[in-house]
Amino acid sequence: MYAFPMARSVREIERKYTAPASDDSSWLADLTAVGPVASVAERGVVELDAVYYDTDDLRLTRGGAALRRRTGGEDAGWHLKLPVADDTREEIQTSSTAEEVPEELRDLALSRTRGAALRPVVRVRSSRSVHHLLDARGDVLAELSRDAVSADGLLDEGGHAAWRELEVELAGSGDTALLNGIEKVLIRSGVDRAKSPSKVVRALAETESGPQPASGRAPGVAPGSAGDHVLAYVGRLVSDLTDLDPAVRRDLPDAVHRMRTTARRLRGCLRSYRSVLDAEACAPVRRDLKWLANELGVERDHEVLGERLRSGLRELPGELVLGPVDARLEAWDVAKRADARRRTLDALASPRYLGLLNGLRSLTDEPPLRAKASGRPEKVMVKVLRKEFRRLAGRMDPALDMASGPERDAAIHDARKAAKRLRYAAETASPVLGKPARRLGGRVKAVQQVSGDQHDSVVTRDALRRLAVSAQGAGEPGFTWGLLHGQERASAGARERQLPEAWARARAAGRSKPFRR
Repeated sequence: MYAFPMARSVREIERKYTAPASDDSSWLADLTAVGPVASVAERGVVELDAVYYDTDDLRLTRGGAALRRRTGGEDAGWHLKLPVADDTREEIQTSSTAEEVPEELRDLALSRTRGAALRPVVRVRSSRSVHHLLDARGDVLAELSRDAVSADGLLDEGGHAAWRELEVELAGSGDTALLNGIEKVLIRSGVDRAKSPSKVVRALAETESGPQPASGRAPGVAPGSAGDHVLAYVGRLVSDLTDLDPAVRRDLPDAVHRMRTTARRLRGCLRSYRSVLDAEACAPVRRDLKWLANELGVERDHEVLGERLRSGLRELPGELVLGPVDARLEAWDVAKRADARRRTLDALASPRYLGLLNGLRSLTDEPPLRAKASGRPEKVMVKVLRKEFRRLAGRMDPALDMASGPERDAAIHDARKAAKRLRYAAETASPVLGKPARRLGGRVKAVQQVSGDQHDSVVTRDALRRLAVSAQGAGEPGFTWGLLHGQERASAGARERQLPEAWARARAAGRSKPFRR
């Protein structure tokens, strides 16, 4: 299993501000009028020294992350900061003070560095005057720091810069309403929000230490065009995939599922919008996305199957559980889960995965646009959705006409794949087409969910049969396994009966304006 023996993680909710025009600190007393703040306590001055590491082209900084080795203060060591939301970052810390980047942090940064070498890029020293904002019981609500900052660029011809700033950080999870109240006092005192989101971004800018984070539209993409909208969707998904990588490595809840779904959404978008992005140029990325989704699917499918089996067992009355059913299920789960986890981590450590990350970056930076990329997005997207709808109808209608059995199960599963593809195409089009696309996507999602539950039942029955065979071979009763198998068969039958109605609603949406000819 992947582990971080030296690392710990904290959520950091903070805002940065320009320094007051004068050294007058009388405004600090005004903070006691903010919500639960009862007093402000001075905690002295601490000297901090941090060397920030990045690639030569600043891939971490461009991706909103930061990696530093700090000395001084209570949290000396290596820190990797990853973006979470506005004002919020996750800081993963190790106590190591070695000059080499710790392997676990290097791996967690991989989706952003894409394997490029890390080196020192800027040194930031701060003389920090600390004040704690306390409630009536003396508990710390937030920390206000007044920093005198000195920065030295460490890349070629890096310069020197100095400035003063304020930083307000909530204690623990905190309440952003408190931050808002503090900000009102600061603004009244002539303090504004800082233009740079972090010290490292400002330090790199003011010391002219190499290229600055890029922004803006890819070359050749006309604003408001079909290509602009498709690439905006692709860009969001690439960013999501990048953010989910460290969560998957740390085995955080639902991370594997979300990363697998993101890979599928990306692949679906690239397949559906081939009139916008050249299919041949995107083919290697699509193949690698399919590979990644399949590798992640082993762990995700086991999660779903294991929970379904445990849920079915929990719902049985105790007198119907005969033999060591719980023990056998637990042994099966542990063995399968370990293998699945290993496969996930092997995939993320593979050269193929690095190639995918670089391919996705090339796709967003230099998109292989086709002629229709410059066209009206409404026209292009309606045509795509019509085509994907016809594909789904061509699979679902014959599947529903089949008699129950393995062939029908396989046909419904194929139709479900087409439903996913239509749903993802509708998601891409929703910002342009609005309610019709959202309605179509929602109704197709219902088809996907019903058919997915039916497929999960098919997979679960197969697992139950294998567990029953193993139990029988060990001389254990097979009654409970057979009972669960029967319940799954009944569940699948119920979903099959629901499917025609769900499909009828989706078909009506697919034949309404603007999708009907």
